Amino acid sequence: MSVKLGAPGRRSRGRPRIGKAEMIESELLEGAFRAFLNNGYAGTSLSQIVKSLGISKTTLYSRFASKQELFQAIIVRQTEGITAGAVLSGGTPLALEEGLRAYATSMMELSLEGDLLQINRLIYSESHRFPELGIAAANRSEHGIRVVSGFIAECAVRDGIPCRDAAGIAAAFIFMLRGWYVNVMLTDEQVSKAAIRRFAEQAVRVLVTGRTEW
Repeated sequence: MSVKLGAPGRRSRGRPRIGKAEMIESELLEGAFRAFLNNGYAGTSLSQIVKSLGISKTTLYSRFASKQELFQAIIVRQTEGITAGAVLSGGTPLALEEGLRAYATSMMELSLEGDLLQINRLIYSESHRFPELGIAAANRSEHGIRVVSGFIAECAVRDGIPCRDAAGIAAAFIFMLRGWYVNVMLTDEQVSKAAIRRFAEQAVRVLVTGRTEW
């Protein structure tokens, strides 16, 4: 996929307006993302991205000083676009088990399809050579932990059941989901939505069984 952001080497007069700058960055991230998927992390260079997108080096380097920084921006963009966390924060407040089941089901369904699945495969295939990929994945996990931790803390107050370590419980939950997800991803197993829901229910049931000890 080739995304032309402008003629290479052609300078615009002054800085681009905010709307145009955001559009340029969005197209740049999308084009770079496709380059990483097509060529792998090791096989993609900033020079290749500049050439394939038809942009100047200044356009790229003024926004991202390194390949690591560019890849991290792609992960942040994906994280911001993930809607799974919205089930915990919108509309009528959900009960603890209901909210955790909805989050787990939504998160795993999203992660097993489309761009998220592809980028996760890239991360796991090359992170042993490039630690920055593992760091990017860890940052995304931290985002999930913050979302779930906030929800658990809200439920603790609402239900009158104290929780001493909402962040620790959220981390245990997120990594429980990740373990199942990685197994499915690495074995390339085809999983139905019904199977995802069943696992989400089991995971939540195991987690909340010890709620009084949280």
